[in-house]
Amino acid sequence: MIESQSLQDTYAPNLICFGCGPANENGLRIKSYVEGDKVVATFMPQDHHQAFEGMINGGILGALLDCHMNWTAAWHLMNVNQLTTPPCTVTAHYGVTFKLPTPAGKPLQLVAWVEESSERKAVIKATLACEGKVTAEGTGTFVSVKEGHPAYHRW
Repeated sequence: MIESQSLQDTYAPNLICFGCGPANENGLRIKSYVEGDKVVATFMPQDHHQAFEGMINGGILGALLDCHMNWTAAWHLMNVNQLTTPPCTVTAHYGVTFKLPTPAGKPLQLVAWVEESSERKAVIKATLACEGKVTAEGTGTFVSVKEGHPAYHRW
């Protein structure tokens, strides 16, 4: 079942991250929702997200996957560690494999899930699809940060 409010709006309404910050008026503002053991999002690219006529820029796709996977890790680590709010997580490593050009002007669907995890780290996999065709895949390692890290308390 999808929650009525996104993870970002629920836990980090003042976040300024370019990819997922609700408070960044110039950002992508993705909204990630828990659906069973997966986290899903739909994103509608704008004309200024294009790399060339009709196709979305790969950097934008990377940002979408990175932030969506990061929230998947934060949600997972919150639940595994029985916390009331997600720990602040950061990207330790991520990669994107582009399968097909991603068309502009059509909604994109992101789906992410946990591949493996420990107390402070989660390895996440994700797909990005348009009209049912996977156009990019992502994988990443995300870690919760401790006090003293610049990202600590960012949400």
